[in-house]
Amino acid sequence: MNSIMVANRKVTPSKVVCIGRNYVDHIKELANEQPTEPVIFIKPNSAISQQIVLSGGDEIHYEGEICFAVQSGQLSAVGFGLDLTKRQVQSQLKAKGLPWERAKAFNGSAIFSDFVTLPSDITELHMELYINEKLTQAGDYAQMIFKPAEFLADISNFLTLEDGDVIMSGTPKGVGKIDVGDKFTAKVFAGDNLIQECTWVAQD
Repeated sequence: MNSIMVANRKVTPSKVVCIGRNYVDHIKELANEQPTEPVIFIKPNSAISQQIVLSGGDEIHYEGEICFAVQSGQLSAVGFGLDLTKRQVQSQLKAKGLPWERAKAFNGSAIFSDFVTLPSDITELHMELYINEKLTQAGDYAQMIFKPAEFLADISNFLTLEDGDVIMSGTPKGVGKIDVGDKFTAKVFAGDNLIQECTWVAQD
């Protein structure tokens, strides 16, 4: 089973719960409809990784996200995650009205930084993603259609969240294709304070 680091402690999530279409500009970017309730899908533990590895010949896209670790049914820690997506596969599945697992839940499709204890005011959370030193994505609490308390309650209505599970809160605009050698630098802030930073280099 794959693990993540939460407040300097190794934990093993049973699953990763993802919130889709949670930023208006990203919805427009992919020409999707804005949801009236959270769009939820799941990645298994086998999707978790600390490395970006491109394999299988499919075009892989990145989606940078503020992520939360769960403890006792509550959000307890925050980090950064990359939701890797086989975009062409996803488009084909969507066109047929089929589930997304082949495009979203493959091995190594959930890349995480370490997680730090949640700040007292989560409304100040925001993220930045740099690719090859260029700011590519930026998003914050205020831009989320469904705020963390809302999607936590919605998930908990039908799904048991185990200790260590991760919730990915959705991606802002700026998603795109990953090329071998791309350097990703992810930052999470609480107000003006940088609370987490992580770097990955895409490999084949």
